[in-house]
Amino acid sequence: MPTPLRDTILTALEQVIDPELHKPVTELEMVRDVVIRDDGAVEVTIALTVAGCPMRSSFEDQVQRFVGAVAGVVSVQLHFDVMSPDEKAALSTRLRGGRPEKTISLDPITRVLAIASGKGGVGKSTLTANLAAALAATGQRIGVLDADVYGHSIPHMLGVQQRPVVVDTMIVPPVRGDLKLMSIGFFLDDNAPVMWRGPMLHRALEQFLSDVYWGELDTLVVDMPPGTGDVAISLGQLLPRAEVLIVTTPQPAAQQVAVRAAGMAEKVGMRIIGVAENMSYLVGTGQEIFGSGGGQRLADEIGVPLLGSIPLDPALREAADAGTPVLEAAPDSEASVAIVDLAARIQKTRRGTIRKALTVL
Repeated sequence: MPTPLRDTILTALEQVIDPELHKPVTELEMVRDVVIRDDGAVEVTIALTVAGCPMRSSFEDQVQRFVGAVAGVVSVQLHFDVMSPDEKAALSTRLRGGRPEKTISLDPITRVLAIASGKGGVGKSTLTANLAAALAATGQRIGVLDADVYGHSIPHMLGVQQRPVVVDTMIVPPVRGDLKLMSIGFFLDDNAPVMWRGPMLHRALEQFLSDVYWGELDTLVVDMPPGTGDVAISLGQLLPRAEVLIVTTPQPAAQQVAVRAAGMAEKVGMRIIGVAENMSYLVGTGQEIFGSGGGQRLADEIGVPLLGSIPLDPALREAADAGTPVLEAAPDSEASVAIVDLAARIQKTRRGTIRKALTVL
């Protein structure tokens, strides 16, 4: 077999994608060296952003697959090195695409979908995690921002423990498959409490939107803290084009306080796309444990459609506790089917096709 040429090997390496940055290692200038032996043995050296990168196995698998498939290659050996500070700074500059530091890193076409509620305990975070998974399953590029600083739970619900990687002044978010995640929980030890006041909350949210490399996203799903506090105001200031899905349960108490969250969103210029009613009924029995009609009453009061009704399903709770979206753990469960349907209706609101005339579930 002919000895493979260096250009052919580099072309093969264009197919090796950094699992966190989602770009080819050649474009990121991570390929430090390629050595081709006369006997067909190839050695590739890739410079990682940090030593001990948790995604090393992904690089190994991809290099073996793509370089190993080149005609004439008998064996492939991958070595790792670490980028120098200057290389990290250059990479950070490339990723920013010339954008100055401390400016919003999201692409202007990225949809920002804030999941909000008037009170805690309505299943907002569980719905956020599973909606993000459902949207990603349709082929969308999805990011999840856990803005519920005091009650951060997205990392646990999606089973992600790895910490973000810092490249110069840029933060690379952890990934779960195609989902990119960011949460204050990644920076805390042993479930430590967050004891911050308004200005610190604003700066944290600002950093998550400016210093985090979100890349090319179709939708950024934001898990908002319950109520009408500092984070809701800050998000409205930083991302005035954000859209809001209000989550409530059927009971009047939840519905009444959810009206306040809707009012706050409107005051800071965000568009409310609809309401999701969670824990509508108990699967298997149909029993309306928390009453009925709260989601529709809320939707009617604030003038938006009821986009979905999610049942109280043990499968949803079990999956969240296990760190797995219910769509993966129990795809045929009633909760999973309802969430997939809700995600489809949310997608349609982007094109303005669902308004008040939407048929209620």
